[in-house]
Amino acid sequence: LLPVPTITVTGGFRRFKAVAAMFGASAENLLRQAREVQDEDLQKFCSRISTILLNKEYNKEAVDSLQKLFLIVSVTKYSRTLPRDVLHKLHSTLCFLKAPQPILVLCSAILREVLPCSALTLSCDEVNDMKTMSLLSNIILTQGSKTNEVEAVCSRVLKLLESRQAEGQGSRLLLPILSKVLDIAPATLNEEQVNGVSKKFVDWLRYASTLQGVPLSSGGFFSPRSRQPASILEVDGAVAGDFFTVLSIGQYYTEDQWLNMHSFSMIRKWLQCFGESGGNSNDADEKSELDSSVMSMVSASSTSSRLMPPKERLREKTFEYCNRLIEQSDRKALKKSDSELQKACLVEAVTLLDLICRQDPLFVYRAFPVVKALYGRINSDSGFARVLLPVVQFYLNHSELAAVDSEAVYRHLFTKIPSELYHDTMVAFEFFQFCRRNRKTLSENVGIFHKSFPNLLKFLAWNTPSLFPEFIELLPDLICPDTSIEMLHSLLDLPCLTAALEAQFRSPTSLASEKVVTDQSRKTPTSAEASQDQYLRRIFLYILRVEAGAGDTIDRLNLLHEVLLDMAQQPRVVQCAQTVPILLQVFFNVVTQFADGPLINQLILVILERSSLLYDIPDFKAEVQRVFSSQLRVLCKKYPPLIVEQSKELLEFCGAVSNIINKENFFTHVVWAVGEYMSLSYDKRCTVEQITKFFETLEALLFEITQLRASACVPKYSPWVITVLMTTLAKLASRSQDLIPRVSLSLSKMRPFVRSALISSLYSEDDIQEILARANELNNLLKAPNVAQLILGPSADIANPRWYKDTNASLPLTLRTVSKVLQREPAPGFSA
Repeated sequence: LLPVPTITVTGGFRRFKAVAAMFGASAENLLRQAREVQDEDLQKFCSRISTILLNKEYNKEAVDSLQKLFLIVSVTKYSRTLPRDVLHKLHSTLCFLKAPQPILVLCSAILREVLPCSALTLSCDEVNDMKTMSLLSNIILTQGSKTNEVEAVCSRVLKLLESRQAEGQGSRLLLPILSKVLDIAPATLNEEQVNGVSKKFVDWLRYASTLQGVPLSSGGFFSPRSRQPASILEVDGAVAGDFFTVLSIGQYYTEDQWLNMHSFSMIRKWLQCFGESGGNSNDADEKSELDSSVMSMVSASSTSSRLMPPKERLREKTFEYCNRLIEQSDRKALKKSDSELQKACLVEAVTLLDLICRQDPLFVYRAFPVVKALYGRINSDSGFARVLLPVVQFYLNHSELAAVDSEAVYRHLFTKIPSELYHDTMVAFEFFQFCRRNRKTLSENVGIFHKSFPNLLKFLAWNTPSLFPEFIELLPDLICPDTSIEMLHSLLDLPCLTAALEAQFRSPTSLASEKVVTDQSRKTPTSAEASQDQYLRRIFLYILRVEAGAGDTIDRLNLLHEVLLDMAQQPRVVQCAQTVPILLQVFFNVVTQFADGPLINQLILVILERSSLLYDIPDFKAEVQRVFSSQLRVLCKKYPPLIVEQSKELLEFCGAVSNIINKENFFTHVVWAVGEYMSLSYDKRCTVEQITKFFETLEALLFEITQLRASACVPKYSPWVITVLMTTLAKLASRSQDLIPRVSLSLSKMRPFVRSALISSLYSEDDIQEILARANELNNLLKAPNVAQLILGPSADIANPRWYKDTNASLPLTLRTVSKVLQREPAPGFSA
């Protein structure tokens, strides 16, 4: 309805955006006008269309008018009501055999939008024309899945398929209708109908003509003389030596050849619906006990018999058809389009063989040699990657029954394809679909699956927007105790992986021989140069590794971040970085379900280390540290002894003022965890010496950030950091009461600190009051050490409902006592 504007490359991206905006605005304006058409105007317009259809004036004006009517009835959320006269005219035109195809399609589309309605009821009971049946049934089936309507359509389709139609009446037009019926209500077909259609499929698949069709004569004086039809050809130009398939080439095709191609396109759906209900459905376990040679002979003898039930015979002929396709795919196609068709047919053929073998394990021993030979032919060609997936699916489903060792096949798939084809979006999507469909089997039976996550992450790193939903569902199945630490590092380095892939993708391979650098003190190269630099190449090889087990991480992450800094603003890298926090949440949710003490200790060490070693992308560090903060609480709650067991590393982390500046949120959570879990209540190994060490470290830190300096530039620390530090010191002092005087001294210095002219200019009055109130509360609480110990260091079972429901419990009395203590007059030095 709108002219499509011409877009030239010379104008650049800015002109493209302007043209796209103009086209979008024009389209939106047209849609708005169609929505605003009033009922009165619509009635007048429909009268004009009714006159056109009545006079059978199928010209350009008729096409334009029907296009506008379709736009009007399709752009609104509510149904438009058309006059009864117009509806009947559309219906009668649809049944008029001589109407042009565009008119028929538009009439069908309009009726699909406005029906069902009481003004017109469609029926296909008396329809004999294939084209009309196709259009009418489309409308009927679109209205819903009413059983009687679906049964009526199905019965009419089957009756037309059984009848002998005149030349040019395409039975193939009915197969899409049958396919739609299978989608809506496959139970509509009874056993007799299923057997009848199965016999038809056998004939169409196996016994199509091997001669090319003859072009329709125009009947004019210069019509060419009739000549003998030529033979069907193979994709390499040779004359076809066997029966017709979708890979058989001809200039013109006969009706039965078209039916052959259409049948192949829907045979998988048919077998999925009705294949398993055949008579030869013995238990698979019993069949697996038979000798393979005996089974092969039984199958071979049954193949030559025409006495098989229709469903079994259809499986047999489908099996032969797939074998023929696999044989044809070995021929060298003369056209590129035929080469692509070969690959598509291979995918479908192997998928069908897998389906047939699942329905009847007798076929496994006949199919396996064919699939194995195909794998040997395609495994070294990355162009057949999409064919490799159904082949591996076949191995996954049937290698145990055939007693075939398939580990090498799985290893090839998981190590080669992602590393070579990470940039192929379709391969990546189908690869993840394969993994999701088979994740249970892969997790339990395929050893390389859990070790392949460095390679699978390449797919995600390159195709983040399209593959993130797929990967987020697959991630829990990739996590296992043995590789969880390495996976955590890999997820944190995911933006680096994206940058490294970008650098590898852009850099010419010739740089490898030109750049041989051994001087480690030279100026840092660009990422493209670094990917080919001999000294830095080892870092890239680790990031781009294909399998886990080479080490959890590398020692020179800072250097890697430095050489990849020029890629930090790339859209693909930024998009990838935005997904890492979500991936980390999923990772920790899974790991905490099976993590024990040693693994949690390792996780804490990684969190402490990597909180400083992150790729410099805007907001990336803050988001990752936010996840670390939340997961620190979860891990401490699950395994409280980790604070004692990792006391050395935690002391080192808490003693650095730079950690407050660079990661305030995470640092505050670490300090809180120390105050909460450094207690005998959680670990009997907690000693006074350990408590004192933490106290002295945090006391020195609080003194460092609250001392008054003469410097003009005084760093501002969040009131939250100061209050958490004070609270943690009070908690530690309540567990070693010799430290209480030192805490009181530190708390008494808070008022001079916040009321000084320099500091008060940095904080709001609310912040100042918050600090003073917390200092006053803690100081008053520490005047009653026994009460302070109970409140600041409660036992682990404090959440037990008994403490709150039992009137004889001491907690309510304690809370009342504490309230009175906290409501005392402020001690000297604390008044506001």
